[in-house]
Amino acid sequence: MRKHFGLSAAAAAIALALPLLANAQVKVGVTVSSTGPAASLGIPERNTVALLPKEVAGQKIEWIVLDDATDTTQAVKNSRKLATDDKVDVLIGTSVTPGSLAMVDVAAEAKVPMISVAASAKIVEPVDDKRRWVFKTPQNDALMAGALADAMAKSKVKTLGFIGFADAYGDGWLDVMQKAAKAKGIEIVAIEKYSRTDTSVTGQVLKLVGAKPDAILIAGAGTPSALPQKELKARNYGGTIYQTHGAANNDVLRVCGKDCDGMLLPAGPLLVAAQLPDSNQVKKSALAYVEAYEKANGAGSTNTFGGHMWDAGQLVVAALPVALKSGAKPGTPEFRVAMRDALEGVKDLAASQGVFNMSPTDHAGFDERSRVMVKVEGGKWVYQPGL
Repeated sequence: MRKHFGLSAAAAAIALALPLLANAQVKVGVTVSSTGPAASLGIPERNTVALLPKEVAGQKIEWIVLDDATDTTQAVKNSRKLATDDKVDVLIGTSVTPGSLAMVDVAAEAKVPMISVAASAKIVEPVDDKRRWVFKTPQNDALMAGALADAMAKSKVKTLGFIGFADAYGDGWLDVMQKAAKAKGIEIVAIEKYSRTDTSVTGQVLKLVGAKPDAILIAGAGTPSALPQKELKARNYGGTIYQTHGAANNDVLRVCGKDCDGMLLPAGPLLVAAQLPDSNQVKKSALAYVEAYEKANGAGSTNTFGGHMWDAGQLVVAALPVALKSGAKPGTPEFRVAMRDALEGVKDLAASQGVFNMSPTDHAGFDERSRVMVKVEGGKWVYQPGL
């Protein structure tokens, strides 16, 4: 009887453990810059995580969110904690390019799939041994630089001035813009840089204006991108001012005020979703995010950077059922591999900023459907279908 009882107890324990193991909670670790210079990016990203589903295909999901304060070192610390201590199945972050680039090593070492919400193509290119673990949701800089060069050529721009962040974001943009401009016969005649934390760019702007370019491109992100814009207007620069999609942010309009009127930039369709024709493949999915975000945060609160986080969530939602079919259990190295493989296999996923088609050589997955040209008129974003 004693032996029989022991076998029954063991069998019962195994029977109880199996459903718990089968339904182990999927953990997604998120680090964003909800404080610091990139807070205007990180806050809507953080707010968006709260809108993401807590269960998919009968599988519960826990979203663990940390703040890295726009500090690269802290972004790395957060990602290591999430990967090692929390044993997350997927890592998402961070808001800015320098931090995301630093996180690539963590993702590769821990062999955990990472989805960046920062823009630089260098985060995912080339898809080597490290970057095979890394994906991203914002449009590649080169894709947006092509849209800018096309718009400049249509406006007969022949000479261009450039001012960008003195970090990986600005450097990346200078590289892709030099190539895109050259392809359209546009000469870059002046190059200046500034820090995200600078409070003045007077010296740089005076040099740019002195070069007398037909147009000037500001390669910044979030509210710091408003600083050169305001200084150029204060110096009565008469050419066209372009920005990157890093400035597609309502907080930029708030900080910049009337000085933003007239600026042109490429942006994801989300920024002007309601203005898009019904035939646009992204409109429906973009408006779904707008409805969800503004229901939770108020009318007019939608932010394109939050959209990048929403799209990261949609990638997780699309990949999860596929990974579960592998038989691997959440919380295991095998499940991390299964999620990586499933993310790489995502096809025709319409999200808020474009349509994802991932592949072994493309971990961004966007094409021209992920960009539109936008102009600021009267403090509002206005879709420019002719550019």
